[in-house]
Amino acid sequence: MSSGVQRLSVAKRGVTRDAPGNDALAAATRPRLEPIDTSFSFKNKAYVALKSAIVGMDVYGSRSEIRLDERNLAEQFGISRTPVREAMAQLEREGFVRSVPRRGVYVMRKSKREVIELITAWAALESMAARLITQNASDEEIASLRRMFATFENGKIRAHLDEYSEINIEFHQTIIRLSRNTVLVQLAENLFTHMRMIRRKTIGEKDRADRSIRDHMHIIEALETRATARAETLVRDHALGLADHVANYADYLE
Repeated sequence: MSSGVQRLSVAKRGVTRDAPGNDALAAATRPRLEPIDTSFSFKNKAYVALKSAIVGMDVYGSRSEIRLDERNLAEQFGISRTPVREAMAQLEREGFVRSVPRRGVYVMRKSKREVIELITAWAALESMAARLITQNASDEEIASLRRMFATFENGKIRAHLDEYSEINIEFHQTIIRLSRNTVLVQLAENLFTHMRMIRRKTIGEKDRADRSIRDHMHIIEALETRATARAETLVRDHALGLADHVANYADYLE
């Protein structure tokens, strides 16, 4: 295996990648995994565990390929290789991994063009969700969006960037959920999983964090006043601003 390929395996306390000399990157790719529960199908549990691990990794923080070791994963889960293989097949259909003949299965890193297309599709879904919120959500539900950001008033974002990154992701998930449109929520589910990895990478770049919270406050104000067209436009422009950022600055996606 070349030095540019890392192997992902599941240990009892999380996910590890055999990559010497990069402790900080390795630490970012060790989300804790729950043990396999035999009350649910092995394939489904392996799927959930692997997907959670991939989402928790800093996929775009390194150009190195990340290989999924089927045999190691099966051993660590304490199950046969068949459900692990089936879980990988499902993840490949959803665009999270890719299978390379005679080489193995690798975590998928989207190209810049693919990331921009994902963000553009997300902009359409989330802006419609904002429109529906102004029509369907309660005042209390909308107020919950503002409370998310109380911790970051008075310019405290940079000091708590990791925490803000998670709140940022929660904010966008909540926008979708408050639409109360089941089909929209389902369409957004896997798309958002990709978006989560992209947002985690980009939030600390340039002035993205400061611009993010300003945009969020304007969006919340529009939702609070039930300004349907303005809320829809602000949410769409906010997402497309991320697409512009990726197009101009995300050279690591080339």
